[in-house]
Amino acid sequence: MNGMNDKSKNLYLVGFMGVGKSVIGRRLAGELGLRFVDTDHAIEKAQGCSIAEIFKKEGEARFREYERSFIESGHAATGHVVACGGGLVVQPGMVNLMRARGVVVSLFASVETIIERTARNNKRPLLNVENPEARIRELLNARESVYLEAGPAISTEGRNLTDIVEHIIRIYRSHCD
Repeated sequence: MNGMNDKSKNLYLVGFMGVGKSVIGRRLAGELGLRFVDTDHAIEKAQGCSIAEIFKKEGEARFREYERSFIESGHAATGHVVACGGGLVVQPGMVNLMRARGVVVSLFASVETIIERTARNNKRPLLNVENPEARIRELLNARESVYLEAGPAISTEGRNLTDIVEHIIRIYRSHCD
């Protein structure tokens, strides 16, 4: 399935935390011959501290500015699979910025699956609250319509990685022809 190159459109994976953007993105990058980048990791590297520290020291609004800056100019215009932080796409104008640079695909999973996948990760500042399940439901309710409008929607629920990756590759290639 290789044969792509640096001139290939970027592929942006959006969706809520815990839906599999990073795991799927790494596999997609390998299959498509593109480079993989996770926006959260790129921001952590650029700022020299964790997302949790950025939230604590500078606040969520500043973190969202870092996300916008990354999409606008923090990565190459072609040749990447980009796993986007869960709140990145919700910011005004972000979907259009990503579409101008590539193909956007939204990933989904059930609330129960998201809870299961994120329960043991204390590096998610938006879930460091008394009732993480209620917070997940609240955030998902607020963001779901944006995710659905961002691009083709793929469920990661109960599907194997190979099936999901092949589905996204078909979508990606259909937008690149």
